[in-house]
Amino acid sequence: MKKHFMVMGLCALLCYTTSCTSEKEKVKEETADYLVTSPLQKDTLITENYVCNVRSIQHIELRAQERGYLEKIYVDEGEHVKKGQLLFKIMPSLYEAELQRAQAEADFAKIEYENTKKLADSNVVAPNELAMAKAKFDKANAELSLSQVHLQFTEIRAPFDGIIDRFHVRLGSLVDEGELLSSLSDNSQMWVYFNVPEAEYLDYKTKVGKDNPIKVHLLMANNKVFKYDGEVETIEAEFNNETGNISFRATFPNPDGLLRHGETGNILMPVPVDKAILIPQKATFEVLDKKYVFVVGDDDVVKTKEITVNQELEDLYAVGNGLSVKDKILLEGIRKVRDNDKIEFTYEEPQEVLSHLKLYAE
Repeated sequence: MKKHFMVMGLCALLCYTTSCTSEKEKVKEETADYLVTSPLQKDTLITENYVCNVRSIQHIELRAQERGYLEKIYVDEGEHVKKGQLLFKIMPSLYEAELQRAQAEADFAKIEYENTKKLADSNVVAPNELAMAKAKFDKANAELSLSQVHLQFTEIRAPFDGIIDRFHVRLGSLVDEGELLSSLSDNSQMWVYFNVPEAEYLDYKTKVGKDNPIKVHLLMANNKVFKYDGEVETIEAEFNNETGNISFRATFPNPDGLLRHGETGNILMPVPVDKAILIPQKATFEVLDKKYVFVVGDDDVVKTKEITVNQELEDLYAVGNGLSVKDKILLEGIRKVRDNDKIEFTYEEPQEVLSHLKLYAE
């Protein structure tokens, strides 16, 4: 019997201890000290992200200028070539024969002209006959020049330093005049094209002048930023009426040859924003695709408030509507409170809060 009473007493003691602990935790939770701050207004840089296409500063098609069999290929795909370097040769036998014939006709016409000139100087023939001999000689020289050009066209040379692309024909192929042989790219500099909406274009033109062109960055397909900065140099003349966008072109140096014609990526363009209202992203929550914050009133009671976001930084939002720098917003513990809860809090200056977060500031 004693043993039974001892067990009952021990259970009562444990229940009492547990009850006290739960009550203490409940009181502690109800009086939890929350962290509160305010929005910060300051000039900052917002990084806009645009899908882009990378193009060589010079990219041309290499085509056959004469019909014939491809006799020689002097380079390989992907090879760096120099200006004037011989790339392809189309069998020149026919054009060499035409050149020899044109040369013989030109020589004959020259002799005939010189003989006629001697006779004309002695008044043996009329001046008109000399003029006809001169015209015949000039025509033969023109045919000779044309044959020389046709023979030169059997050799395809690089018009500038660059990289040879994939071959579209193989050695011994019969190629027609104008047939595509390969492509040549000058990748010393790259032109990167990206489309900008009308509103952002107007902001850009308002804030950026000719004397201070904006620098941009290229986020490559491997999610790494290209180590050289680009510069926006040109903007197209017209907007696309279907998309409402206008095309920008940025030029990037490419001394290492990393970028190639046809790549894709994203342009990261910093845009200055005056007097932006900044808040930490972690102070917000979403309900049905709308963003809200908890605002702490003068009576220490929290109320939900809808906000609009103009721009998104890495850790921050630039708020459009819904907040002012005088508001106090709940920074930590937003999952623990509800509307009309009265809280105890510690206030932290917004400069101190934002100093630990990532933003682009002027």
